[in-house]
Amino acid sequence: MREGARERARELRNLHRKQDRRRRWVLRGSMTSGIAIILVAVALIILGFVTPTTRGPLNMLSDGIKIGEGFKAVPTAAIPANSKPIASETNPPAVIDIKLYVDYLCPNCGTFERKNSAQLQAWIKSGAATVEIHPIAILTTKSAGTQYSLRAANAAGCVAEFSPNAFFDFNDAMFVDQPKEGSAGLSDAQIIARASKAGVSDLTHVSKCINDRRFRSWVQSATTRALNGPIPNSDLTSVSGTPTIVVNGSQFKYTTGFEPNEFAQFVQQIAGDAFTENASSPPSPSASPTPTN
Repeated sequence: MREGARERARELRNLHRKQDRRRRWVLRGSMTSGIAIILVAVALIILGFVTPTTRGPLNMLSDGIKIGEGFKAVPTAAIPANSKPIASETNPPAVIDIKLYVDYLCPNCGTFERKNSAQLQAWIKSGAATVEIHPIAILTTKSAGTQYSLRAANAAGCVAEFSPNAFFDFNDAMFVDQPKEGSAGLSDAQIIARASKAGVSDLTHVSKCINDRRFRSWVQSATTRALNGPIPNSDLTSVSGTPTIVVNGSQFKYTTGFEPNEFAQFVQQIAGDAFTENASSPPSPSASPTPTN
């Protein structure tokens, strides 16, 4: 009898031990799962802070900035996050609409800018044309890991936001002594120095914006929009490379020489007599200013 009672007592103790072990394992597993869920949530929050979706720069509702008479930017609201750009208002009939899609590391963009900048300046000054510049970053992986195309386009967005009337000169400055594709490009400090020389007024805010890469996600979105298309108010389905040059909705299919006369003839062909009468005679390309690095 006593032996049987002791045996049953041992069995009960063993059963209680097993039940205790099961409870500990369940509790431990629940805690592990809870920690895992918390870690995933924290990771998602951190990623959200690292790559937030932000609005675009002020004065770039179309993903570009439109420069008109007096080299003043046409003021616009900013494109909201996750929204489509809104095309700029149509010009009067006698004012040609020129749109440029550029990557600041693109060699052909630099050649076009250096050879045609003086001509574009003359047309803007006379009121014969507006120039709408769309900075995009299709060569971000071609700068020895520094993401120069993206950083340069971000800087352009910063200038558009805080010193829009200096944008045309800043755009010119970015193509002076242009970094070669495959190089590290300009540092943020060198970009800021060029912005200063171009006459950017609010250099404190522009510098912080450049260093913080404030419009990084906008650059990526604007580049995707340009590559996927459509291009508003034009016969282009999308941008396939840079520079992409659109005159009154028609693409300029250039030769790689980018000679000013070739471009002027295309513009006059598209615009007709109204533009010819409004525009001053196209000057020869001016010498490039000394860069600030």
